[in-house]
Amino acid sequence: MSTLPRRFVVLLVPEHVVDRSGAAVEDSAVRSAVVESTGAQGASGYPRYAGHGIVADIDPETRTVEALLVDGSELDYGLTALVMEYTPS
Repeated sequence: MSTLPRRFVVLLVPEHVVDRSGAAVEDSAVRSAVVESTGAQGASGYPRYAGHGIVADIDPETRTVEALLVDGSELDYGLTALVMEYTPS
């Protein structure tokens, strides 16, 4: 039996950022948030994570965002949500 990750980092990155010129993806993000498992399943059927105004259904195996709300609204056009492992500082 596998356990679900407790936390992820969600990064909102503009789609037009094609070449980061060596910059880390975190430097290209217009917003980031640490989201924590709520213990519930979202409408997509994947585990729900929430934090700092972001609510996301995330497939923990592929790190794919299956559903996303930012401050209660759908993601603006031109932005992509990326998921990274959370590593405490």
